[in-house]
Amino acid sequence: MRIATAVLLLLLLAIPVIAAGIDGKWTATVDGMDGNKMELTYTFKADGAKLTGSVTSPMGEMPIKGKIEGNAVEFTVGDEQFSYSSKGTLSGDEIKLTSDVMGQTSTSVLKRVK
Repeated sequence: MRIATAVLLLLLLAIPVIAAGIDGKWTATVDGMDGNKMELTYTFKADGAKLTGSVTSPMGEMPIKGKIEGNAVEFTVGDEQFSYSSKGTLSGDEIKLTSDVMGQTSTSVLKRVK
């Protein structure tokens, strides 16, 4: 029982360290609504499981609000006028995302800016 408690405590203490791995700038090239390629720059900041930041596109900057649990990432980009949701997996210097934009599902891979 003591070993199980110790392992659980270590895992709980490791969550902020894992989440901190997402902090910083990330880029992705995606297909825009007009079919042309568009570069997006994501800036993430994790505070425990809370995820905030912004995404910048040729159309401007929008806020990000979401969560990170282990390597699972989930967030919403946007405001009252326009928003989309994304879910993905953080793996080293990549985040593989599936996004729902106005009813259309798309996938992308974010790369960490070094």
